[in-house]
Amino acid sequence: MSDPADIARAVELLKAGELVGIPTETVYGLGADAANPQAVARIFAAKGRPADHPLIVHLPGAAHLDRWAREIPDLAWELAEDFWPGPLTLILKRAPGVPDAVTGGQDTVGLRVPGHPLALELLRAFAAAGGSGGIAAPSANRFGRISPTTAAHVREELGDAVALVLDGGPCAVGIESTIVDLSAGAPRLLRPGHITAQRIEAACGLRPIEPGADAPRASGTLEAHYAPRTPMRMVAGERLLDFLNAQRHSGRRCAALCHSQPPQAGMPHAWRMLPADPAGYAHDLYAALRELDHADAELIVVEAIPAAPEWAAVADRLRRAVCGAGN
Repeated sequence: MSDPADIARAVELLKAGELVGIPTETVYGLGADAANPQAVARIFAAKGRPADHPLIVHLPGAAHLDRWAREIPDLAWELAEDFWPGPLTLILKRAPGVPDAVTGGQDTVGLRVPGHPLALELLRAFAAAGGSGGIAAPSANRFGRISPTTAAHVREELGDAVALVLDGGPCAVGIESTIVDLSAGAPRLLRPGHITAQRIEAACGLRPIEPGADAPRASGTLEAHYAPRTPMRMVAGERLLDFLNAQRHSGRRCAALCHSQPPQAGMPHAWRMLPADPAGYAHDLYAALRELDHADAELIVVEAIPAAPEWAAVADRLRRAVCGAGN
């Protein structure tokens, strides 16, 4: 159970336009009052985030949807009933009065009800204290870098830019929410996550389609994202040991991130073994990447993951991390 004094302090800070680190089941968020454009601007400044990159608004419950969205389709209520609180973000047409700072200037807004008890406690207290009922909270890290999954990661990344970090322990899911766009008819999958397209189809009878060029911009969908500062490379499992051995003989310090190969004596410079199932791998991924990014290696070598639908969310994060790594 959280300390009521911490929740009360967090509410007062949010009402005053300050930033608060918030645990969710996915990753830690950098929270601000979503109805306060000046507070939202502090998120962008702290993260170094482009102004046209929209934020996700976290709500205390589905009953608050009408405050933030308009023309809400029946499908949105169905998915909210099935998956909220939980790691699903819905993109809907924005309600009048939603700040441009939150939506990146678009006519849509991303909304979700997080599945972490501490986040829900804060959201409900914020609403009860006369707040807007919505907290904008992208991942609490520098833009494009590895998302934080513990309170310590938030402090390491952002330091004094955050007035308070609520410590809710390690995040249960470990990667960002699934994002489904419902603003233009058929559901479109903008970002894969723990809630798969198959689960959405099973719940509502409609399988999300791939987004087209006209899809709204959404959090975490840039080509380079979730990236360490150390360069990364994906290598097929059958080639991994030969590749690492060649790097060792060339004198290059490597770190390895694997799911099937156990650590090998004498190589590489650092080695991290992750679970061989997609949920376990996702849970540990960001903490492992952060650890290897601090291992004084010249290259992080990632064993390629299976090409199966259940690995889609992990594959998405790794692809974007490889693209942004070393920059």
